[in-house]
Amino acid sequence: MRRMLVFLCVAAVCMVGSGSLFAAAAPQWPQWGHDPQHGSMVANLGQPLNRILQDIVYDPFVPAEISAGGGDLLVHYQVPMLDGNDVYMEFKGGNFNTTSHWETQDWLEKKLTWQGGNLVVAWSYTSTWKPVPYASQTSGNGPFWEPVFHPALSGDFVYVPSAQGQVVKLRKSDGSVAATINPFTGSSAPTGSTDIFVASPLSADKSGNVYYNAIKLSHSQPWDQDVVDSWLVKISPQDQASKVSFSVLTPGAPSGTDTTCKVQFADSQLPWPPTPDAVPGTTQCGSQRPGINVAPAIAPNGTIYTVSRGHFVTRYSYLIAINPNLTLKWAASLRDRLNDGCGVLLPIGGPGGCQVGAHLGVDPGTNEPGPGRVLDDSTASPTVAPDGSVVIGTYTRYNWDQGHLMKFSSTGQFQGAYPFGWDVTPGIYAHDATYSIVLKDNHYSDSGSYCDVEAYCPADRTATHPNYPEAYFITQLNPSMGIEWQWQNTNPLSCSRDSSGNVTCVNDHPNGFEFCVNVMAIAGDGTVFANSEDGNMYAVRQGGTIRDHIFQQLALGAAYTPAAIASDGKIISQNAGHLYVLGN
Repeated sequence: MRRMLVFLCVAAVCMVGSGSLFAAAAPQWPQWGHDPQHGSMVANLGQPLNRILQDIVYDPFVPAEISAGGGDLLVHYQVPMLDGNDVYMEFKGGNFNTTSHWETQDWLEKKLTWQGGNLVVAWSYTSTWKPVPYASQTSGNGPFWEPVFHPALSGDFVYVPSAQGQVVKLRKSDGSVAATINPFTGSSAPTGSTDIFVASPLSADKSGNVYYNAIKLSHSQPWDQDVVDSWLVKISPQDQASKVSFSVLTPGAPSGTDTTCKVQFADSQLPWPPTPDAVPGTTQCGSQRPGINVAPAIAPNGTIYTVSRGHFVTRYSYLIAINPNLTLKWAASLRDRLNDGCGVLLPIGGPGGCQVGAHLGVDPGTNEPGPGRVLDDSTASPTVAPDGSVVIGTYTRYNWDQGHLMKFSSTGQFQGAYPFGWDVTPGIYAHDATYSIVLKDNHYSDSGSYCDVEAYCPADRTATHPNYPEAYFITQLNPSMGIEWQWQNTNPLSCSRDSSGNVTCVNDHPNGFEFCVNVMAIAGDGTVFANSEDGNMYAVRQGGTIRDHIFQQLALGAAYTPAAIASDGKIISQNAGHLYVLGN
């Protein structure tokens, strides 16, 4: 039975029965996706993008990170969190070592406040948090891109990820530690807790509970041995922690030692599927555990949503609904949901096409209906729509790495998909007694249609498939996942700004730039604010027309740079390790 909390509001301050204080005015942008449902919409309007009002460097390692990433900035960054006059943002310290990758860095949370027209540092806190260990790009398991460090605001406090699966609760007023919450103490604590990681952004519900995913990995072989355990953790406003293992939340999943999980055909068997009835090989599944970077979402009725995957396989994943007392409500498999592969999004025969004779709609990699896959380099997290349905971005390789946005009812029934979902937490534009779903929609090139062998999957998508070419959109969908409108970024200019503010450009992207945003920012009139890899922040009106845009620092392949909308309409943005304030 849920414990009821009694609130007493006096002089514009609400007091919980335990004595914790909560400000009466909710923060403007307190967490990933803005709110517990991750809708990413605010009531106020966004200012015109006329000027850069502030430029603050928060990641001094960007040049080294770009070099280590082969010219791309493969780092996930925190959404700027906004509360009245204050901005909370991650900063990085320590050092960046190209051998150990991210382990030698430090993550700081700083409170910036407006004074005399400038953002100044009010306090700084250095966390002991470290990301899960680095995994090679070819391992297929674990992250190759730097995971996200992401606190949450709740009441008068900032909850910050810490080492050993813990969370530190800071006072907003001065950054002092109000509590350190350790869910892994006592007789139930697993041994070797230094290998437990906070593996997701923190999410806070309307009652002040904080949720996150945690994972315990093998110390010597974190990605080559099965996961030791993993949990959804809940912290109450009174600092009480409870948790439930993902093994309890996925009772129908293959066991960790099961060796029947299917993997894609070998390159030597291209084009795929090798025969119309070919059956792929199998491998050990590994235990179900959270996808790295998946922020739990919380519905208005208290249901918590998160996502799991097999430790060794990406094609065996689940969307999980959990009751407020951390008991399982339902778990819906993401397998065998998609029927838009061969002969639908992909031709049968010819360059980049499936093997002649392939069955209609199958994923050529396994010759089965396509699954929504969960990759550890993604930050895609569930979004709860106003009707209680849930949308989640997933990965699929067979449509040029675009993935699919999948939609489920509040009781776990699959309701459909849209053929883009890679690394995006979709936003919700609520309007006219209904709602729309907003997402980036990148039609990538340079990766081939479904494989990485040029002879069978040519990298030049536009030349090979001119009817489905490289292109980059902001797309709005109706509740049935049909397109309402799209806006395409066709800017071909790759630009940079020098230390004197001078901008120089090269015309080298004839098909435009992809959008480097994983969480949306939607104003009250439906205007969508999104960063692009061309270095611009764009404001796109309802109907799919550009309102305005502004160039920031650098055209750069980046993963990813989300923005937030302040109560006065300023846009808090980021590009190339710089925090920008944009507006009039």
